[in-house]
Amino acid sequence: MFIIDKPYVSDLFKDTIIKNRYKLLKNEFALSAGHYNSELLYDNEQMIEAYKSNQLLYLNSENSIEWIAKNLSFSELPQHINVFKNKALFRDMIRKMYPIFYFKQLDLTELRTFSVKEIRKPFIIKPAVGFLSIGVYTVNTNNDWPTTVEAIEKEMIEVKSMFPNEVLDTSKFIIEEYIDGTEYAFDAYYNSEGKPVIINILKHVFASSEDVNDRLYLTSKSIINEFKDRFQVFLEEVGTILKIKNIPIHVEVRVNGDAIVPIEVNPMRFAGFCSTDIAYYAYGINPYEYFIEQKKPDWDTLLKDKDGKVYSMTILDKPKDIDASAISDFDFESALKCFEKPLEVRKMDIKRYPIFGFIFAETREENFVELEKMLKKNLLEFIKL
Repeated sequence: MFIIDKPYVSDLFKDTIIKNRYKLLKNEFALSAGHYNSELLYDNEQMIEAYKSNQLLYLNSENSIEWIAKNLSFSELPQHINVFKNKALFRDMIRKMYPIFYFKQLDLTELRTFSVKEIRKPFIIKPAVGFLSIGVYTVNTNNDWPTTVEAIEKEMIEVKSMFPNEVLDTSKFIIEEYIDGTEYAFDAYYNSEGKPVIINILKHVFASSEDVNDRLYLTSKSIINEFKDRFQVFLEEVGTILKIKNIPIHVEVRVNGDAIVPIEVNPMRFAGFCSTDIAYYAYGINPYEYFIEQKKPDWDTLLKDKDGKVYSMTILDKPKDIDASAISDFDFESALKCFEKPLEVRKMDIKRYPIFGFIFAETREENFVELEKMLKKNLLEFIKL
């Protein structure tokens, strides 16, 4: 069964629910998204009873975590969600995996007076409960701190009303040591036996060592084959500590040699804004069916004809120095021409969220330069003010 809410639900998501006759919470967003089949819609009490009968639950958006907290408090689910969403609590729970990793939680009001002189540089500061790259900054020197705090305070004012507190808490932050290595994001779920199942792996590519933006993610046969077994072992260790089952997760880690260090784990969903759908375009994997039906990818079969192909997800993020109110339009047609084989474009409302949209594409490995170019663009050429 599913709960859907803002900011976005994809056609693949909607079609999957209708095709399989999955149960869906009857709320305002479900009705506005086009789910009018009364046989599929459950009211609050029906959803609660269905959950008690061990039906699996998936959210497209963390906005619905509030519903879980209010209606499923009799279960362990709210507690498991909180462990993942609160980055400081999660770090504390898995401390034995990373006994010398430095982190500290602070209130927004404490940032101006907090001294960073004794903290090893560089370090990262970000919301303790966060989403996307909102409020994420790298601090390289002591002199960077005052301007970073000013930038955080300004950004928190701009985004405070965009997401509920369960998704983005603009009042609490975590400072943690910089994690060296290459960043990966992957979608997985813990099944009814508590065993993890990985259904997609994405490499997060950055424009520079200072870049913290969510612009470009890649998946390919080589990426899947190189990391699926290693990430499986990592998830098994986390699952042993937290004792969880029947939960979908979106995981972000950094890999440096043999070390795998988590950045964050987001519960009850896969990649945000239904961008987990890249697995469908790349490998034919329907992430929602795989979780509900407890299916495991047959990677040998799925990757058989994927040699020499790279699948990308480009997030068209708003430059931080441009006010959304000054933007009149975004030239998606020109942006699509930057790719040799675009697969899907998804447009967002820049007045409500800090991104213009998403582009999924297929690129031949020998034409990787097109992805490098898109990674380094500031997108100003597509923005109409």
